[in-house]
Amino acid sequence: MRGGNEPKVTRARELRRVENDAEDRLWHELRGRRLNGHKFVRQLPIGPFFADFACREANLVVEVDGSQHAGRSRDRYRDETMNGNGWSVLRVWHADVLNSRASVLDTIIAALDGRLDRKMIGVDVRFLPAATSGERR
Repeated sequence: MRGGNEPKVTRARELRRVENDAEDRLWHELRGRRLNGHKFVRQLPIGPFFADFACREANLVVEVDGSQHAGRSRDRYRDETMNGNGWSVLRVWHADVLNSRASVLDTIIAALDGRLDRKMIGVDVRFLPAATSGERR
């Protein structure tokens, strides 16, 4: 992270040290431009939140959720905040990263390539595209 916001830098570093198995395995696939040449970073501050993974070039956030995230209103607010800041949000399940990583990576590539361009809410994935200039509040 660039800039002089030391509390956010410190918090991002703390979050990177405590990542779970799914985040660790997904990071192995995303780091070093391994996924079709796209650069991802971990724990990027966006507003008051930290994105699990973010691709600045595509304004895409990838969140890895455990079962504790099912139906949480705080996550909806978090998604709205990130969307309002120009970021598309893709939420995938922790278990899917561990058990169906190829499918998760295919979904991330679809979002990066623009093949996911509409709101999609399913049992196993949620994609919320960033608001276009006409939709922003």
